[in-house]
Amino acid sequence: MNKLTVNPLTRANFANFGDVVESEGRDSYFINNGMAERFHKLATVEAAGEEASVIISLVKSKKFDLPRKVDHVEYHPFGSQAFLPLDETPFVVVVAKAGEAPSAEDLHAFVTNGKQGINYHAGTWHHVLLTPYAAMDFICVDRAGKGNNCIDHFYEESQHRELLIPAG
Repeated sequence: MNKLTVNPLTRANFANFGDVVESEGRDSYFINNGMAERFHKLATVEAAGEEASVIISLVKSKKFDLPRKVDHVEYHPFGSQAFLPLDETPFVVVVAKAGEAPSAEDLHAFVTNGKQGINYHAGTWHHVLLTPYAAMDFICVDRAGKGNNCIDHFYEESQHRELLIPAG
């Protein structure tokens, strides 16, 4: 089986797929009479289509068993999708550039540092949440509205890729 190496997540290596939501190295200013620091506009939420709105949800993800195969990807044509961890636990994202269904060889994999969230750009192909280190809770920010906003692509078994996940 073809292996997929998981690399550390950075704003630079994730820029083609979405935004890394983190405060480290970002500009900020104080609000609430100096009692809170705001890291402004870390990601841009996209919502297009009929009766579109931006929603906030909670996601409770189970710990994934290893080894883990990447057997499919999905994308959201009408909006971005952000996952902001409520735990300081790393998680893994698997992505490919927007466009036609990607080959398994076009996939990229990243591991967060436990304090980073991600915001997939509209149209970016991605695997479901991968939480190999622990069960995790996330805030999810994405689009609600009319139309099918989740398109799946399943790989034939010979194209599945096994994730090489770093030890937690």
